[in-house]
Amino acid sequence: MTGIPLRALTQAQVDAFRANGVLTVENAVTPGQLAALRADFAGWVEESRSRTESYGETIDGRPRFDLEGAHSADKPALRRINAPVDVSDAYRAVARDSRMVDMVADLIGPDVRYHHSKINSKLPGTRTEVKWHQDFPFTPHSNPDLITALLMIDEVTAENGPLEVVPGSHEGPIHSLWHGGRFTGAVAEDIADELQARAVKCFGPAGSVCLMHTKLAHGSAPNLSARPRTLSITVYAAADAAACSPNPVPSTLDGEIVRGTEPNRIRCVAYEVETPEYPKGASFFLQQKTG
Repeated sequence: MTGIPLRALTQAQVDAFRANGVLTVENAVTPGQLAALRADFAGWVEESRSRTESYGETIDGRPRFDLEGAHSADKPALRRINAPVDVSDAYRAVARDSRMVDMVADLIGPDVRYHHSKINSKLPGTRTEVKWHQDFPFTPHSNPDLITALLMIDEVTAENGPLEVVPGSHEGPIHSLWHGGRFTGAVAEDIADELQARAVKCFGPAGSVCLMHTKLAHGSAPNLSARPRTLSITVYAAADAAACSPNPVPSTLDGEIVRGTEPNRIRCVAYEVETPEYPKGASFFLQQKTG
């Protein structure tokens, strides 16, 4: 990672991220920005009550709004919104320009490119879980300077299905997500057990962001509480990192420079990774389920 003038993070925070591959910081957006994000999501939940299956359409023709199987009008289970930046001024503005973006620039800048975004939600009473995986095998680039920024729309606690990570795992191997000839979106069970034994949970009040290296191993358990856990997830790449596979969540912001300038160069590092499978359904939850 390049040395740049710091703006939003202290040197100690940068050092902690480089060592652990993860960093949680409060107040990543303004109160006004957070309120707008929460209002838009609440509106989508209300809209979902009238639906019986995943709906909407992204620019690649897949459903934008992904519903869990147990979804109903009384107990909505809206678990994923693909590319909310294409249907929300609030999400688009935060993805382009917020303190969160400044933090990302402090870690992989000064030139930063937007890659993709989605919302993952665990509403009360839902069964959504995320099996152990790393993000890099889903979105390989010419170098691994990518950050997954998980913005907490709700307070994240020990009970509502927090992100679980293994600090330092970004420096380890890239684990396969292919098993038995199928792209499962998850690591093998024995590796998952080993990762779970070393897992650390990431908490924070609403408006906090968990900045996660693209190679960090992570997962999360179902929400066992009566409180929602909604994350707005935006992936950013160093501008000199060239994508090596199609964008799994394409949007109208693809490739936009959100900090710095276009470097007009590609930086490569040596690694090997299996080619990911492009999702055919509404989200990678379906890939993990069938795996």
